[in-house]
Amino acid sequence: MKDVIQELERRRDEARLGGGQARIDAQHKRGKLTARERIELLMDDGSFEEFDTFVEHRCAEFGMEKQKVPGDGVVTGWGTINGRVVYVFAKDFTVFGGSLSQAHAQKIMKIQDMALKNRAPIMGLFDAGGARIQEGVDALGGYGEVFLRNVLSSGVIPQISVIMGPCAGGDVYSPAMTDFIFMVKDTSYMFVTGPDVVKTVTNETVTAEELGGARVHTTKSSIADRAYENDVEALLQMRRLMDFLPSNNMDGVPELPTHDRADRVDHSLDTLIPDNPNKPYDIKELIGKVVDEADFFEIQDTFAKNIVTGFARMEGRTVGIVANQPMVLAGVLDSDASRKAARFVRFCDCFDIPIVTFVDVPGFLPGTAQEYGGLIKHGAKLLFAYAEATVPKVTVITRKAYGGAYDVMSSKHIRGDVNYAWPTAEIAVMGAKGAAEILYRSDLADPEKIKLRIDEYQKRFANPFVAAERGYIDEVILPSGTRQRICRALNMLRNKTLENPWKKHDNIPL
Repeated sequence: MKDVIQELERRRDEARLGGGQARIDAQHKRGKLTARERIELLMDDGSFEEFDTFVEHRCAEFGMEKQKVPGDGVVTGWGTINGRVVYVFAKDFTVFGGSLSQAHAQKIMKIQDMALKNRAPIMGLFDAGGARIQEGVDALGGYGEVFLRNVLSSGVIPQISVIMGPCAGGDVYSPAMTDFIFMVKDTSYMFVTGPDVVKTVTNETVTAEELGGARVHTTKSSIADRAYENDVEALLQMRRLMDFLPSNNMDGVPELPTHDRADRVDHSLDTLIPDNPNKPYDIKELIGKVVDEADFFEIQDTFAKNIVTGFARMEGRTVGIVANQPMVLAGVLDSDASRKAARFVRFCDCFDIPIVTFVDVPGFLPGTAQEYGGLIKHGAKLLFAYAEATVPKVTVITRKAYGGAYDVMSSKHIRGDVNYAWPTAEIAVMGAKGAAEILYRSDLADPEKIKLRIDEYQKRFANPFVAAERGYIDEVILPSGTRQRICRALNMLRNKTLENPWKKHDNIPL
């Protein structure tokens, strides 16, 4: 028996070494942790249980039968994060560059199947060079099987991808179908074809960082949701994110203890809105003062900054926050902001996360660039997402809510459940100046007369009371009491039941 145990320990030690100490040292020199070090940091102490430790590839082409490493370039298993079960796979760059073989893919597929069957989140840590060329179509088939499981799990369990090194070729499409993608600055990148292929095909000279680094994907392409300074920060933030997310689409949101009273009043909010309607203010200040303990996990913080999305808690329960940001482009809706918010709203609806919307929107961004870029269809995505959502939806209009953008931002007309407005709210087709100039064209030649017309329109429509008179606003509330009102509304909506007409699936305007 002793010999058997010693053999087991020998094999485990060999597997833990991955590609060997020299390659582990090289990984560290690049400022990166190894796959097992990452899992150890991500999971609760001692909770990770590895599966398929001794799996090896079965390829006999190109001399591969002489190159076998236990685990075959990916570490898979399950553990807990803050006490909740999570499945994980981590690509091991020290073994064949983390490339995907048939056996490697089967390890990931097993974990995906277990996560779906047991209704628990799955997280993938990517650090790999794509398909293993020596295996040809077997590797490609493996990718297809992984992709299929990404699709079947979508909307059932949270799927999170963390890019911690190269992620190229077929490897990029699995993260692309997950709910969130996070990257590490300077050490991670994603692209379908690398710099060498780009140079050959298009004659463009570009570095890996310029082609698919964290800055590109968090500010330009919107592929990634956030980027972090290093592996440690990224993994600690993933632990924080998991506390906001339900385990599956049936469990309901997590509820954490909080010392922040639901009836807390913040009088500083009564002076948040500037007297000058054209002067900006930071909507994140409002979010921080309303949510539990100012704890806000922002999603896509460096892309489409004119809208803010992220997770927070109200009375200990997770909510999704969507808010126009007056500090950027006056909070206007454009194509990027609409896509960003629509994706977030749909995630919240998938997992029964209530949505709180703060509205200060002067309309949609005009111009040929927006129209040629498909603003109509992109704007419709956000409208579609809000209208389709059956979760509790609480809306607070703080200042401007003009034109079609008023409708889109979770208005009563598209099934907003509770719609509040601050006394500073202006709900109208457009601003007073533009409206008066259209309504009273004949008075444009007389500056005094047109000024009177603008003032007249301002007094009549630049307030929340016309909408309140018609029941489109449930109540005009004091800014200082916003937290209390939202908490009460969410409690009232806790048992909300709403079902859309049966359909195979909808056809959102992609």
